Amino acid sequence: MSELAAGFRLVRAGWVLVREGVVAALPGDELSGLPKFGWRMARLFTRRRALAYERGDRLAKAVVRLGPSYVKLGQFLATRPDVVGNDIALDLAMLQDKMQTFPQAEAIAAIEASLGRKVGELYASFGEAVAAASIAQVHIAETLQDGVGSRVAVKVIRPGVRRRFFRDLESYFLAARLQEKYIPSSRRLRPVEVTQTLAQTTKIEMDLRLEAAALSELGENTKDDPGFRVPRVDWERTGRDVLTMEWVDGIKMNDIAGLTAAGHDLKAIAVNLVQSFLRHTLRDGFFHADMHPGNLFVEPDGTIVAVDLGIAGRLGKKERRFLAEILYGFITRDYLRVAEVHFEAGYVPRQHHVAAFAQAIRAIGEPIHGQPAETISMAKLLTLLFEVTDLFDMATRSELVLLQKTMVVVEGVARTLDPTFNMWKTSEPVVGGWISGNLGPRALLADARDGASALLALARQAPDLAARTERLSREIDLMAEHGLRFDERTAHAIGKAEARHTRSGRLALWVIAVTLVYIAWRVF
Repeated sequence: MSELAAGFRLVRAGWVLVREGVVAALPGDELSGLPKFGWRMARLFTRRRALAYERGDRLAKAVVRLGPSYVKLGQFLATRPDVVGNDIALDLAMLQDKMQTFPQAEAIAAIEASLGRKVGELYASFGEAVAAASIAQVHIAETLQDGVGSRVAVKVIRPGVRRRFFRDLESYFLAARLQEKYIPSSRRLRPVEVTQTLAQTTKIEMDLRLEAAALSELGENTKDDPGFRVPRVDWERTGRDVLTMEWVDGIKMNDIAGLTAAGHDLKAIAVNLVQSFLRHTLRDGFFHADMHPGNLFVEPDGTIVAVDLGIAGRLGKKERRFLAEILYGFITRDYLRVAEVHFEAGYVPRQHHVAAFAQAIRAIGEPIHGQPAETISMAKLLTLLFEVTDLFDMATRSELVLLQKTMVVVEGVARTLDPTFNMWKTSEPVVGGWISGNLGPRALLADARDGASALLALARQAPDLAARTERLSREIDLMAEHGLRFDERTAHAIGKAEARHTRSGRLALWVIAVTLVYIAWRVF
């Protein structure tokens, strides 16, 4: 029954997208066969008034009708231009996560249930909501410490949002499975895996203790960084459904007029923003992945304060080296080295030729050289690079795509502050310093130290490895003598899974067919 309900919800979502003109706004002229017929039918069923809106406005109206879960889905897909395309990703990034506030009494009940104490014991005063989003809303409050009052921001989870989101998530998984099954070309993008990532990131975002931990980690990483910080967390007043943190007095970075009136140096703020982001990415491997201007404040002394760390990105040491060597290779026009880095990292399958891939990389790099530095976009370069890797069967790397999306946003914010912003000149001190420290002689010593530690750990595990090897040898002998056999439980699980996938696909198709017949009957 849950799969049947998921099918109905999926059809309803599709119908809303059709009626609001979202499907009709897609470039259907390039389609052929059944997809083009479906696109034409979508245009026929579009509301007449929807045709007057731009595609981004149509999308915003559809998402509002579908509810908070789809706002979060849209925001997540905005981080995956490899899945939805750059144009649609930009439209999704413009979605306003502004929802109706829920009653203060419900917020108080959620706080008391989460922390096990009365609001009057926790806060000297607790005010009305000042902002509301799809997952939570923020209240202004005051705490007392040794008789001294401090203003704080209290973020409270929206009641019922977890239940509604995970109900809608069933529809997302159904759509992803159908896409993988019936659209073979989409399998490279791993739609089911993308949906699993959405589920995981939203689970994290809906546990405010984890956002508090991310703020704490980024705060420790940046405690000695000039001109950047995050709000301090009040752990005594933080739980799964409530996050209390320092109130930030500053001007939002999207208020250009306000920043100018306050006497801030916009060019210096742009440089500070980009260098801070690159420092977090390369040095720490942990970065704020939702750095749109609404989440960035500028304090009177010019310090940037980043809030709302529900989405964070991580890069391992290998990925950081990959990024640095790519940027350095483009700067020095060493396209063969850029291609080799892709192969060394295992991102491009070995059946392709390094020289052919280097040729494709050259097609990206050469047009850049000779242009004025302020017109060269590092984010655009990474976007073009990912488009080329598609031709060479490079599997989607979610951490790199999230990095690329965040870099697009950060660079865009910097250019709104300074239209002549020079990305390469600004990045050079951070990227160059990281390369010299991590790809030079010091890096070799660090790698040797890491290798020695790994060998020592392996030596400590030698007795256990020997025992495992002996057991494996016996199992291989039995397999050679009797053949490969499944136990009864494994065979039953495989059969059950296959039956479930086949049944859900047929059921979804029947639901869609019946619904379309009903819609056609009502319209005509």
